[in-house]
Amino acid sequence: MSTAPHPNQFALLSERRFAPFFWTQFLGAGNDNLFKFALTVMVTYQLQIAWLKPELAGLVIGALFIFPFLLFSATSGQLADKYDKARLIRFVKSFEIAVMALAAWGFVRQDVPILLACVFLMGLHSTLFGPVKFAYLPQHLDERELTGGNGMVEMGTFVSILLGNVAGGLLIAIPGVGPHWVAAVCVALAVAGRVLAHAVPASPSTDPGLRINWNPVSETVRNLKLAHGNLVVFRSLLGISWMWFFGAVFLSQFPSFAKEVLHGDEQVASLLLVVFSVGIGVGSLLCEVLSRRHVEIGLVPLGAIGMSLFAVDLYFASRGLPPAQSLGVAAFVAQPAHWRVMADLALLALFAGLYSVPMYALIQLRSTPSHRARIIAANNILNALFMIVSSVAVGLLLKAGATIPQVFLIVGIANAIVAGYIFLLLPEYLLRFVAFVVTRLIYRFKVRGDEHLPTEGAAILVCNHVSFIDAVVLMGASPRPAVFLMDHRIFNMPVLGALFRLLKAIPIAPQREAPDVYERAFARAAAALDAGDIVCIFPEGAITKNGELGEFRAGVMKLLERNAVPVIPMALQNLWGSFFSRAEKGVAMVKPFRRGFWSRVGLVVGEPVAPAEVTPEGLRTRVSHLLASPPYPQ
Repeated sequence: MSTAPHPNQFALLSERRFAPFFWTQFLGAGNDNLFKFALTVMVTYQLQIAWLKPELAGLVIGALFIFPFLLFSATSGQLADKYDKARLIRFVKSFEIAVMALAAWGFVRQDVPILLACVFLMGLHSTLFGPVKFAYLPQHLDERELTGGNGMVEMGTFVSILLGNVAGGLLIAIPGVGPHWVAAVCVALAVAGRVLAHAVPASPSTDPGLRINWNPVSETVRNLKLAHGNLVVFRSLLGISWMWFFGAVFLSQFPSFAKEVLHGDEQVASLLLVVFSVGIGVGSLLCEVLSRRHVEIGLVPLGAIGMSLFAVDLYFASRGLPPAQSLGVAAFVAQPAHWRVMADLALLALFAGLYSVPMYALIQLRSTPSHRARIIAANNILNALFMIVSSVAVGLLLKAGATIPQVFLIVGIANAIVAGYIFLLLPEYLLRFVAFVVTRLIYRFKVRGDEHLPTEGAAILVCNHVSFIDAVVLMGASPRPAVFLMDHRIFNMPVLGALFRLLKAIPIAPQREAPDVYERAFARAAAALDAGDIVCIFPEGAITKNGELGEFRAGVMKLLERNAVPVIPMALQNLWGSFFSRAEKGVAMVKPFRRGFWSRVGLVVGEPVAPAEVTPEGLRTRVSHLLASPPYPQ
């Protein structure tokens, strides 16, 4: 894995560890959708088939494509863990050439049974590729690149889906020779994907001794149990599957929504797909910018809020539109009321990108490497199930008399309820969201030296104690959740106390005041270090009352007696004088707008100190030097 710095996620496209993989999956997703959409149009508009009604064509093709995900995801996850992922990618792309060659013959002959069989086989192709795709990234990207890499893949996937649908519709519509053009382009894209796959670098097996269980039922159950072993990962899988449920509702209803509600023609339906795809792509790319190139799951609640907000507004925006003839794109865009509809769709999709990309990155980061691909396979199974349930639920709502805008409203409200439930089960998401808001809106927070913050393994963070929200600010800087030791009196405060209990911070009291609390706190901190977690301690023992750095106590030495782990000094700059500090004659939270919003605050992270070199005085000196470094930002 390369850790060479790059300016942004687009720079990955110039690196061999990412570019061949990206373009391989880009062409594969585009080919899938070109083939499926061309077949759908041909069956719907060009052929008269008694046993396949036009109104059922899209449903049948979609079901055939999804079915392999239910049957073979468990097996594909095992294969991706057992074998080199680059070899598997090349095998899958060779398989794609064979399927597209058969499909080309089917298009030339206009043989629908053969083409439907190829839909199933392309579903199998995507099933095999899915676990490889998401397990490949964490093998070649470090933690600071993972969000950007996932954003690029998510953006590329939706752009390729869009281009594939557009190309499929245009090619199949060419009079007389449309099927021949579709056949040629599908084979050409498959061959191009295989050529690019040859440049994908080696990705060694993470579990070469794995014995393949070919029973899809028992292996599916085992994969779901494996995923459930890490509750944060499993509930994140459910969160992603819910996003696919949510997105499938809108994608499946675009043609009917365009025709029945917006009074538009087929081109308007395509325009809605373009707007939605662009929104997803922009949201996916924004994740790296907003996350400061870390896996920032605080974006997930933000994404959920936006998804619900704009789904509900889409209901209001699409109510009561005046009746009209079948509008083309120009006439549709000319009406101001339709701009609100398009804005809602674009922003809804943008926030869906903010919601999904950090979740994918978290799953990749927190899953055990030896069975990461099987976790992704479990996710694919859940995604397929949720999409099927989505189709059934929408069908029942429409059959019960609900209008399409009402379906959007119901799904928007349901999203708020489901997301809220998930975040209550996983308070880490909510806490990171609070930290995200504090460090982006209340303060203009910048970090220097964050490369010293560990992305794996146990460590102790030591920092000066300036305010009541130091832990929240530090949580916004750390790529991993940290366990904080904090003054027990803070837990008695109405709002902050509840927040820190949710954070699972450890209350600590002076030994002479409450020896049982003192000993219990260090026992819990030692257990966290034993588990490989990060522990953060404020060695001054109390929040400063004058802005000066106090003496460091020996608590860190007590931790090191049992756990010889690296100690990382840190310094919070410019937080003294804010509302949450004791700047008003030793009292905090007196003047709410003392420094206004977006005041500058910095964190400077020093190099790790080996356990044998740690002393309280030495740590205080290091933190003092960090505090004295030039303010950031200037």
